[in-house]
Amino acid sequence: MSVGWVYHPDFLEHKTGPTHPERPERLKALVGALEAAGLLAKMRPIPFGPAQVAQIARVHEPAYIELVRTACEEGVSAVGSPETRICRESYRIALLAAGGAMAACDAVMAGTVNSAFCALRPPGHHAEPDYAMGFCLFNNPAVAAEHLVHHHHLKRVAIVDFDVHHGNGTQRMFEARDDVLFVSVHEDPQFLFPGTGFENETGIGPGEGYTVNVAMPRQADDAAYRRAFAQRVLPAVRAYKPQFVILSTGFDAVREDSMSDICLEPESFTWITRDLMAVADEFCQGRVVSILEGGYELDTLGRSAVAHVKAMMGEV
Repeated sequence: MSVGWVYHPDFLEHKTGPTHPERPERLKALVGALEAAGLLAKMRPIPFGPAQVAQIARVHEPAYIELVRTACEEGVSAVGSPETRICRESYRIALLAAGGAMAACDAVMAGTVNSAFCALRPPGHHAEPDYAMGFCLFNNPAVAAEHLVHHHHLKRVAIVDFDVHHGNGTQRMFEARDDVLFVSVHEDPQFLFPGTGFENETGIGPGEGYTVNVAMPRQADDAAYRRAFAQRVLPAVRAYKPQFVILSTGFDAVREDSMSDICLEPESFTWITRDLMAVADEFCQGRVVSILEGGYELDTLGRSAVAHVKAMMGEV
């Protein structure tokens, strides 16, 4: 299966400080692991440029976009919540990341590639319409989903978020709508940032039932995740009959990652990816775009990405 590749070396220029968890070394480790495994040569690079402000404004408030721009221009060290560090280049690079996510969707819709993996930073799923948090500036998966609805006129886009942290920003953007299904499997929000994503959060008004939160107990392992996917995640996506699947792909639910208390192995992302790809094959000709979110322990980040991409390629 042809897998597209979205990456730009400028993503490394979003400087957050040498001790910050979301640092350029993450992408260096991920790209290095894919290259060492011989996978980069098998992927098809997708050309892309920065998103336009009007495209970002479909999911973010214009005043918030301007706030991020001016904060970066003025050289302040953080925007929104204090852990969301920025530099002068961060606004430009966040636009580039969002543009990459949209270009991946365009390539899949055009049939240029079957699916695509976007190695982006800054990540996106914590960014709310009017607030930066959790290392996120612009919500890449939300921008991509809105692009599919607005530009490609799709009526059922599914976002499946398996980062260990709940995708609060993505949920907020779509919780009152039925044209985007949001399914998030994450550590119990009683114990982990951002403190949202309880299972009684199921959507608002016309969006009722189109938000599905699966909160995993601390120390949940591969077997627990398999049960959660079989009983909750996959049935929800199948019932929706998506026309496109976006994966909000976090690799921070592994045992070695200090950002959580979940105990997956890098190899867990083989079956997670394979099962989600199978649902996409069933309903939408395998149209999948995977967008990087978290994953902070460099060795397991690389190994997890290799497992994920191999499964996207159908090699495992």
